[in-house]
Amino acid sequence: MRIKTKDQLLRIHESCQLLARMFHDIESQIGEGTNLLELDRWAQDYILRHRAKPAFKGYRNYPATLCTSVNHEVIHGIPRPRKLKNGDLLSVDCGINLNGYISDMAKTFPIGEASAEDQKLLQVTQESLWAGIRAVKPQGRLKDISIAISKVIEPHGYGIVHEFCGHGVGFSVHEDPEVPNYVRVGPNPRLPPGLVIAIEPMVNLGTPEVNILDDGWTVVTRDGKNSAHFEHTVAVTEEGYWVLTELLA
Repeated sequence: MRIKTKDQLLRIHESCQLLARMFHDIESQIGEGTNLLELDRWAQDYILRHRAKPAFKGYRNYPATLCTSVNHEVIHGIPRPRKLKNGDLLSVDCGINLNGYISDMAKTFPIGEASAEDQKLLQVTQESLWAGIRAVKPQGRLKDISIAISKVIEPHGYGIVHEFCGHGVGFSVHEDPEVPNYVRVGPNPRLPPGLVIAIEPMVNLGTPEVNILDDGWTVVTRDGKNSAHFEHTVAVTEEGYWVLTELLA
């Protein structure tokens, strides 16, 4: 674990607030007919215009600013000149490097009129994210987060993705510890103040099982059913938790 000082937390918060503003502004760019490649260019221009860098682009040779995952694509979808249609679900995941400090956030957007089934999936996934966030306490346990997330999801019969999970963040895109969205066997470290983690439930309508496409990045549900993904960057503080990517008014 890489513990951050109070000054470093403030600098990560600046990066997170820029990312939160980008997510606020990008919403007006998303709808029926949106071209995902053009959306990626918009995001890159936005970040560069604010004197920051896309954190994902070039990370392990990832080729884009955004991850844009549609419908049964869970995460890591590479933007391409595809146009969104009414009823689609679009997961947008992005990170920003602002003066060496990394933020990470994701949100799934319904396009046009989402089905009742998809609306419920989005609602439950968001609820599970906030349940996980509320479980963050100084010197609490990592599995407290996993338990809280899974308790929200499991009664609905949805699949919780096991192969991918949340993680530490702040100095680099991925740091220790891993933050699973289900309870797994293994270490259960305490959560020290100064730890910064990305909490990000990935929830499937059907099976939790996934495949990776030939592009080496795009993760899809094995049964072809839709998936949702929400993420916040969260700091552990002496008082509790601080949602760094929650946009300040």
